[in-house]
Amino acid sequence: MNTNFTYLLVNLGAFIVPFLFSFHPKLQFNKEWKKTIISILIVGTFFIIWDIYYTKIGVWGFNPDYLLGINFFNLPLEEVLFFICIPYACLYTYHCFKKLLKPFSLISSKVISGSLLLVILTIGLCYINNLYTGLTFVLLFFVLSYTVFFLKPIWLPRLYLSLLILIIPFTIVNGILTGTGIETEVVWYNPNEIIGIRFLSIPIEDFFYGFLLILLNVIVFEKK
Repeated sequence: MNTNFTYLLVNLGAFIVPFLFSFHPKLQFNKEWKKTIISILIVGTFFIIWDIYYTKIGVWGFNPDYLLGINFFNLPLEEVLFFICIPYACLYTYHCFKKLLKPFSLISSKVISGSLLLVILTIGLCYINNLYTGLTFVLLFFVLSYTVFFLKPIWLPRLYLSLLILIIPFTIVNGILTGTGIETEVVWYNPNEIIGIRFLSIPIEDFFYGFLLILLNVIVFEKK
């Protein structure tokens, strides 16, 4: 079996269902495509630049056995598509909650935000010398702090609920990319630049990296 399509199929698998249901009459996510495209382009550009640099210095890398072999700078095409397909699916999920659920109290979100900020700051400072861990947690701390204390958005509880639901597909997608259910990993990590704690095959940093990716996309998506 040809494995070169693995990463591409993971991207398409995450994208296809949200895309098809974007036209559902109760959801009409297709009407939000302009905001979605802007969000993906702005946030994706930042993450791709970060990705290019960290790939160059060996913080992480990619197994060519699972790739088509088409590169953008030093990134596989599939990695670039990741920052399109995954944010699209996440923004679609967030939009579904926005359309289908009534607004609810911010009280619980304040407790969640405070707890998250404490954990994120502690880990970021303890592992500041690990390039993946340190940068991810420090950036997330500042972006979440800005969101909580300056933006004070009414959409924050909805985002937290979306993240809770997205843990399941995230674990499936990221699990495959990091080696769960396949012979070896699609994406590898330098063990000197991560904590070393994994859920299944997923480095714990990936969950917070994903949090940062989604949070930034929602901030831009909701920008008036």
